[in-house]
Amino acid sequence: MTARWFAPALLAAALSGWLLAVFFADVSWLQATTRIIQDSFLAALKMIIAPLIFFSLLVGVLHLRSAGSMGRLGGVTVLYYLTTSAIAIIMGLIVVFFIHPWTDSPRIAEMPAVTAKLIAAEDGSVAALLGGILQSMLTNPFTALAELNILGILTSALLLGLAAAWALPKDSIWPDLLQQITDVVFKCASWILTLLPLGLFAIAFQLTGRINFDTLVSLGQFALVVFGATAVHGLVVLPLIAWLTTGISPVKLFSAIGQAMFTAFVTSSSAATLPLSMQAAVEKLHVHRDKASFVLPLGATVNMDGTALFEGVAVIFLAYMFNIDLSPLAIVVVFFVTMLASAGAPGIPSGSMAGLQIVLLAVGIPLEAIALILLIERPLDTFRTAVNVEGDLVGSLIAEKYT
Repeated sequence: MTARWFAPALLAAALSGWLLAVFFADVSWLQATTRIIQDSFLAALKMIIAPLIFFSLLVGVLHLRSAGSMGRLGGVTVLYYLTTSAIAIIMGLIVVFFIHPWTDSPRIAEMPAVTAKLIAAEDGSVAALLGGILQSMLTNPFTALAELNILGILTSALLLGLAAAWALPKDSIWPDLLQQITDVVFKCASWILTLLPLGLFAIAFQLTGRINFDTLVSLGQFALVVFGATAVHGLVVLPLIAWLTTGISPVKLFSAIGQAMFTAFVTSSSAATLPLSMQAAVEKLHVHRDKASFVLPLGATVNMDGTALFEGVAVIFLAYMFNIDLSPLAIVVVFFVTMLASAGAPGIPSGSMAGLQIVLLAVGIPLEAIALILLIERPLDTFRTAVNVEGDLVGSLIAEKYT
C-alpha cells in the first residue's frame, strides 16, 4: 500500500466521522473499534521503531569505514555534510523561535499543558538539563531498546558503529551481516506500513472531533513556513556554498543538476534518483566517477538536511498543537536528535516519517499526531527530497575540487 492512499484514508475518516455524527445518535461501537485499531497500529509502530533506529543508524555509521580508507576524500565529504546539517539546524531554530504563525490558533488537545519527558531533571537549569541528557544517553543499550529511550538508542548505535568502523578488519563479515539484519528490520517495517491507511483511518476518526477550520489554517501556515525554509536552503544556501567553494555559478549548477532534482521531486526518493545523480555528477559536473561513487551513496544515506529541518519544525508545531511545553534548551536538543534521526532515514517516499516517530517519542508527543502531519507531508516531501539530492551533488563537486 503506497503513500498515495494517505490522503484518501484521512479524508474518508473525516467524512465518515461527520456523517455518522449527523445521522446516528450512538456511534460508540465505531469509536471503540477505531480505538482498538489505532492502539494496535501504534503499538506495532512502537514495536519496530527501536530496532529500526538502532540498526539503520549503526549501518549508516559503518558506511564511514570507507571514509577512513579514502583519507582526504572521506574527511572533506564528512566535513561538508556536517556543515550543511549544522546550517539546516540553525535555520530550523531561527524558524521556530521567530516565525511561528500557528501559535495564534487554538490547540487541538483539550488537556492541561504537560512538560515533555525528554530529560529527567529536577529543575530547569542548564546543569540539570545537561545532566539529564547525559543520563539518558549513557545507558545500557538493551535497557534503552526495551524502554524506547531514544537518546540512549542513538548514542549506543553511534558508539558501536564508530567502534566497528575503526576496529573491524576490511574483510570482516559483520558489515554485510548488519546490513542484512537492517534489511530484515525494514521488511518488517514495510509489512506494518502496509496497514498504514487503515491505521490512519482509525487515528483520523478519533481526531475528527478535535480538527476544525482553525486547525487546517495552522497546518497551512506550518506548510508555508517549512516550504519557505527549505526553499531558502535549496535556492540560496547550497548554491552559495557551491559558488564560494568551487566558483560554479548558480545558473550553471542548476542547469547541470536540474534533471536529477526534478526526478527527486517526482519520485520523493533520493535512493531512486541515485543513478541519475551519478550521471549528472560525472557527465555534467565532471566529477571523477570514483569520487562520485563514494560521495553520493553516502549522502543518500546520511545527508538529509531538508529532512532534519522538516522534522525539527514539525515536532515544535505538533508540540504546540498537542499542548506539550518545550523549553528553549529542549528545542535545541530536539534539533540535534532530528539530525541523528534523519541520518538513518531510508531514501524512500515518506521515509522521514520513521525519523519523526523517533523525535515524537523523545518529547512525549502522541504518535497519532503523525496523522495531522500526513495531511500535507507528501507535497513537502517532494521539495525536501529535491534539496537533499541537490546537497549531495554539491558535495560531490566540493569533493572533486578539494581532493
